[in-house]
Amino acid sequence: MPRPAQTARSERTREALRQAAAVRFLAQGVEETSAEQIAADAGVSLRTFYRHFASKHDLLFADYAGLQWFRAALAERGRDEPVIDAVHAAIMARPYDDWAVAQTAALRAQELEPGRVVRHIRQVEAEFAEAIEEHLTRDGAPDAGTDARMRITVTARCIAAAVFGAMEVWMLGGDGSADRPLPELSRLTREALDTLARGIAS
Repeated sequence: MPRPAQTARSERTREALRQAAAVRFLAQGVEETSAEQIAADAGVSLRTFYRHFASKHDLLFADYAGLQWFRAALAERGRDEPVIDAVHAAIMARPYDDWAVAQTAALRAQELEPGRVVRHIRQVEAEFAEAIEEHLTRDGAPDAGTDARMRITVTARCIAAAVFGAMEVWMLGGDGSADRPLPELSRLTREALDTLARGIAS
């Protein structure tokens, strides 16, 4: 299903800002880089920058914040596809440039205190679980407070925990971006989901 032109244009702008920020941050550091410089490098106005990001620091989390792309990719999956396979396929449909993702992960580790990173990841993990729960209830949600609803909520949260557990292992896996290749993140994510599936089935 094609995405609306406005959504596709917005994603291109966000990606241009992400890449411009990664280049600037690596060349001169986060604190020495201004939002104005990032906007100019991306070919957009400062007003457009702030339409997409509240601050330059938000760009350090841009590779996994804003889950519209994930929700859209999940919506395209078949209704009879196992949820774990649907989630993995949706994750792999990410619209991000692999180089920018790896560089941003390295910058987060270098530039931010670990507590800030963990807090943000936990927030995104909760949003990710909500998106999975929406996917699982798209044909109608069981009544609140029922066992059926509880199973959906637990399933969504377990899948989200597995995905973000894999991301944490990947982020801690080396000292630089070269030590964090994106194929390894993909492998860890698949392994985490497969481990979860084996646990659920047993």
